[in-house]
Amino acid sequence: MNDALLDEEVVRAKKLKEYAKLGINPYPSIVAVKTDIIDAKDNIDKTFNVAGRIVSKRPHGKIAFVDITDDSGRLQLFFSIAELNDISNEVFQLLDLGDFIEAHGSIFVTKAGENTLRVDNFNIISKSILPYPKEFFGVKDTELRYRKRFVDFNLNPEAKETIRTRSVTITAIRDFMNGHGFIEVETPILQEIPGGAAAKPFITHYNTLEHDFYLRIATELHLKRMIVGGFEKVYEIGRIFRNEGLSHMHNPEFTSMEFYWAYRDYKFLMKFTEELIESVVKTVKGSANVEYQGKNIDFTAPYPIIKFADLIKKDTGIDINKEDTFEKLTLAINKAKIKLDSADAKVWEKLTDELYKKTSRPKIIDPIFVINQPIEMTPLAKRDENNPREAQRFQLVCGGGLEILNAYTELNDPIEQEKCLKDQVKLRDAGWEEGQMMDENFVEALAFGMPPTAGWGIGIDRFVMLLTNEYSIKEVIAFPTLKPEK
Repeated sequence: MNDALLDEEVVRAKKLKEYAKLGINPYPSIVAVKTDIIDAKDNIDKTFNVAGRIVSKRPHGKIAFVDITDDSGRLQLFFSIAELNDISNEVFQLLDLGDFIEAHGSIFVTKAGENTLRVDNFNIISKSILPYPKEFFGVKDTELRYRKRFVDFNLNPEAKETIRTRSVTITAIRDFMNGHGFIEVETPILQEIPGGAAAKPFITHYNTLEHDFYLRIATELHLKRMIVGGFEKVYEIGRIFRNEGLSHMHNPEFTSMEFYWAYRDYKFLMKFTEELIESVVKTVKGSANVEYQGKNIDFTAPYPIIKFADLIKKDTGIDINKEDTFEKLTLAINKAKIKLDSADAKVWEKLTDELYKKTSRPKIIDPIFVINQPIEMTPLAKRDENNPREAQRFQLVCGGGLEILNAYTELNDPIEQEKCLKDQVKLRDAGWEEGQMMDENFVEALAFGMPPTAGWGIGIDRFVMLLTNEYSIKEVIAFPTLKPEK
């Protein structure tokens, strides 16, 4: 903390002692019932109790103007210093920017045309003993903002509005799902075996059971257990944890929504997805069009459909169905002079995914369904009945490479599922850390019988990035993960 801040902190600490001398508690438990500023501001000649944080204080001789904000807006207060009693006058002189006050009075319009509350009574209700750091003013996209979000939200209205939009988005999704007969459920975050995604988990230790557990990497396998248990339409909105790198698109903890619908397949879900996405976008934005990083994206249904292998072949000339081993695909990529950031790609599945992410995904602007990914990349999905090497799967991609959601017809054959998971274990042993683990309890659940089912998962954070035109995922998370300060 710099010297100026230390000096200011000392001054404010002295003011606390002055309040004590006046017999005033600057942190009272009880305050008057307040009216939101937005509801009071336009009611001329009406009296209200308002409360909020002081953001401006402008004394002019025997009068003063003070601006306060609450969660609904900003309001100017007018004080007649000459009409204050001695104690109120002293309290007023002790007020600082950042303090919270409550005020009673009537709304009038100043000569400058601003709706203002003429204060006849006020109290301090919370003393701020730290001023806002000067380095915050004018700061846009720095780590400092994320470390001190409690300051950022007060000084950066755009940051606060982004979090509001996140809330509206989640509510719109939840309302849509509930309106279609789904029930919202909760599944474990601590899991003995993490599954449902290709991702590295976080490990923790539970002392009572003397056993290591994992933070979940997906909600999929437990939601499917609920389908086995007789529920036909379930969804969960919750936190997911993946022990992977930080980037403008990745945070190790994020929010997803997964749902599963019995007696449906992935083709049916494409129509359902179009309806859901278009509805939510219109609810949040007021239309089906979204501006994202200089690109206009039209979410009006229907969305085009293209096969995964066809997309890669169109963009690179490489036929992954023919280049079907790690060695063959590596040679084809080198021949095409394509540079990949794939040092950790040691298996065909990972290399194929890196090729797609490098060459095809960034070109997609308007929403498109990329379907029928290789079955090796989708161990929890059913094979396509016409082409067993492809999965009954789709991803919704848009905005220059944002994968918004991932869906498939669920594999419900316990024998095939056990084989797929064993293959994943082999891939893990071959060096692919993101390969899935064997979950015998899940296979046992399928053995009791799961009806034909389809489902998908959406990354809430990336979807909100799209709707708020934010480049960094940190902007849409109230408290993103940061490297610890020294």
